[in-house]
Amino acid sequence: MSSSRRRKSFTSSSSSSSPSLHSPPPASRLRPRSPPASNTKASPSSTTPLATNILLFLIAFRLVNAFTVRTFFQPDEFFQSLEPAWQIAFGENQGAWITWEWRHQLRSSIHPLLFAAVYSAADVVAQLLRLSPASRADLLVAAPKTAQAVISGLGDFYTWKLARYVYGSRSYEAWATLALTVASPWQWFCSTRTLSNCLETTITIVAVYLWPWSWSFVTPGHKKATRAASRERAQRGQEVPDSLQSGCRLYSTTDKRPHLDEFGQCRMVSNFLGQEENSRARSIALRLCRSGFIVRGGSALLRKLDLSSFEIPGFPLLLTTALPFALVGLYRALAQVRTSGLGHLQTLVQAQLALICVVMPFVLSLVSHKEVRFIYPLLPSLHILSAPPLVDYFLPAVLRSSRSYMPRRLTLVFLLLVNIVIALYTTIYHASGPANVLSYLRQQHELHAPAAQTPSNLSPSVKDPSQHGITAGFLMPCHSTPWRSHLVYPTIHAWALTCEPPVDQTAAQKAAYMDEADQFYTNPAQFLRDHMAGGLRHISRKPSYLSAQPRPQPPNTNTNHATHEWPDYLIFFAQLEPTLQSLLRASSYAECYRTFNTAWHDDRRRKGDIVVWCLDPAEQQAWRSATRQRDLENRDRQFDRIIESFRKEASGKRDGKLSPFRRWFSSSSSIAPSSWLSLSWPSSWRWPWGQRKRTSWLGVQIPQWTRTRSSWTAWGGNWFRDWRQKKTTKLLERDLWS
Repeated sequence: MSSSRRRKSFTSSSSSSSPSLHSPPPASRLRPRSPPASNTKASPSSTTPLATNILLFLIAFRLVNAFTVRTFFQPDEFFQSLEPAWQIAFGENQGAWITWEWRHQLRSSIHPLLFAAVYSAADVVAQLLRLSPASRADLLVAAPKTAQAVISGLGDFYTWKLARYVYGSRSYEAWATLALTVASPWQWFCSTRTLSNCLETTITIVAVYLWPWSWSFVTPGHKKATRAASRERAQRGQEVPDSLQSGCRLYSTTDKRPHLDEFGQCRMVSNFLGQEENSRARSIALRLCRSGFIVRGGSALLRKLDLSSFEIPGFPLLLTTALPFALVGLYRALAQVRTSGLGHLQTLVQAQLALICVVMPFVLSLVSHKEVRFIYPLLPSLHILSAPPLVDYFLPAVLRSSRSYMPRRLTLVFLLLVNIVIALYTTIYHASGPANVLSYLRQQHELHAPAAQTPSNLSPSVKDPSQHGITAGFLMPCHSTPWRSHLVYPTIHAWALTCEPPVDQTAAQKAAYMDEADQFYTNPAQFLRDHMAGGLRHISRKPSYLSAQPRPQPPNTNTNHATHEWPDYLIFFAQLEPTLQSLLRASSYAECYRTFNTAWHDDRRRKGDIVVWCLDPAEQQAWRSATRQRDLENRDRQFDRIIESFRKEASGKRDGKLSPFRRWFSSSSSIAPSSWLSLSWPSSWRWPWGQRKRTSWLGVQIPQWTRTRSSWTAWGGNWFRDWRQKKTTKLLERDLWS
């Protein structure tokens, strides 16, 4: 279907003197015409009751989304945002994990400052409400999620507003864009996480919506006047036009990370190339962007020499079921430029969005380090471009009752179900162990630190890290779990294996360098002998909170220390369990908690459940009792299922239905199958192929079946019945106690 029949009139948001850009297309045979646009002119600052309701809905939706996410995705979600923010808000002695990038000033503090303000506000609220330490901890864990949910809702809202700007305020494409955003599995999985890419995505779509698109589009009637004004400004010495200055300001706003740098440059080039009447603006824009492209492109090509393959990252993961519609939308947006040119503002906007969505992945594919979240800021634009093909395909099936559209309806339902399954699996099930185990450690700290339970002792118990608390050690690959943002209490003294790079070492030292995590997984026994206090022979027998003289712990033990103390709680992945059982079999450590993590993992070191061993015998006994109780409950349920299956079998039923053979058997006999198996035939038995028993054959008398039956029963029938009962009893006992 041609683009001229797929679009409706664009509601201009430029100056009131701009004429109508194009007329509405005729109604299509396969798709009804979009509702007429409102007569009111849309502007970036206009707000209607509908827009307010949509904004509130999206924020509420993302709040539910944020508190549904219970899985671990990227360490940067915590260590590049929440951990620096924790230190900014509460101080350097509060146990935040600060990675080497922050110690060498390689990161911008803009993103952590946002969450530092959130932490400070949440702490003030906790003090005003005089919350208990446990409630305060829950509030501090929930505060960043709440802030990010609001940011994500704003991103969804401006995606919908940009779609309305492109397709019309009441167009079906705008609502389809909103539906794509809400139903996106990637948005549900990633948008409410505290990654810098999520904030960048919102900033990008807001900047694209506020971009003065009308400056890129000039009607032929205005070219002469615009050229004259441009020459007049040049004569007055105003060499840089206002549009270029605004573009540079917006570009500098989005210049937060390298991939947003490419986004801003692509945006400026595509914008100012459209200003054919202003050669000065074009030349300045090209000179401004040319240097950035040359430098970054040259360095990327040099890095590309070390790569073995070229990759285009991300689109299938970002779009999932919307990928086919996005590809069609990209093709249409670029093809209509070749066929009809840039004569309409709507066409110009779609073409520039499509160009950016194609160029940015290509440029980022030249970089050695590739992650799908680097192109996450493109997702709102891709949803906008996916909307027209989606509407063309599914709208007739939704609005019309013809049975010929049933395959499309079923396809739509199937795609929605796939999105729901992917979203729930990735946010609730896969990699759910890290958050669970840190919640468990907080609960154990609250249980074993009774002084922290009284509101009157809130300030010293929470903010004085020298106070006594539990200790924990993580024998995991580095950054496998969140840290202080989820441990919360600075009196939880914890350490973990590190993976710091050899920044300040010589070339020879760097060649032989192995970080802590690599040392441990290369030889666990040797690492524990060399890096644990007392080695494998002198291991603590009691937890620190039960000892008369607690072992001293530094306030923050996450750095690369030569020696670690044996902790009260030892946390590791189940893949390591056989090794530790062999090495620590003579110690007092035993399992006291286990939580599911994932059914599969690409890193063999992270496979299996997350297991917690502790030194407290009471906790070990409580865990064994709870495990035994769960096993008994499972066996009881299994026993009930077995009894139910026997009951159904005895009544000739299974799953509430009779098989065809059983129905024939029931119509031919009044006995149950169990009686037939025991060969206890009734005297009224009749074979189906004859009602009369033959007593003689060729003059020879044939004995009666009843006599043969009684003799057979006396000889073998009882044996067969007893053997079957014994076999059934053995099978039942095996199922119950296995």
